[in-house]
Amino acid sequence: MKKNILFFSLLITVFLLVGCAGSTRLMKPADDASYEPLADKAVVIFMRPQTLGFAVQSVAYDIIGNENKLVGIVSAKKKVAYITNPGEHLFMVIGESADFMKADLTAGKTYYALVTPRMGWNKARFSLTPVQKNQVNLSNLESWKKACIFTENTESSRQWAEKHARNVEGMRVRYYEKWKQKPKENQPSLKPEDGF
Repeated sequence: MKKNILFFSLLITVFLLVGCAGSTRLMKPADDASYEPLADKAVVIFMRPQTLGFAVQSVAYDIIGNENKLVGIVSAKKKVAYITNPGEHLFMVIGESADFMKADLTAGKTYYALVTPRMGWNKARFSLTPVQKNQVNLSNLESWKKACIFTENTESSRQWAEKHARNVEGMRVRYYEKWKQKPKENQPSLKPEDGF
């Protein structure tokens, strides 16, 4: 019962505190941001070009050991660039539920992931869809990039993540166990060769 109360508290908080109509006051626009990877870093750009579930915010994290590191709040028609170390990562996105994506990143490369909304019980759920270089239509990728505006974290978004860390951790534990039981082919992943 206590877990359900915490879970629904997080859902209501995401909906009310983060904002609606495809934007959030917790993130700020990044003016003409250019996120070219440094020689020793990789960049993952999380994009949400669809407007389905626009009133519900998705929050992306990088799972590092037992830490849920905030990537950013990805609103409809927005994108967030995450500069990180190369190597293996596990990313999570939350809305009504949590979903995951593995990534094996190469330094000096830029990777793309779509935050894909789908219908949930009460509001939108989200999945992470890797943009795989050998399967993506490059004109689609360009249109997704143009449809989305860069945003970046603020002190407010970081405070939000800190305040809700316990609830987010509960969602990670609960949904990651289910995700791990999926067949490997149903566990989305970015591979080193998917970098641009």
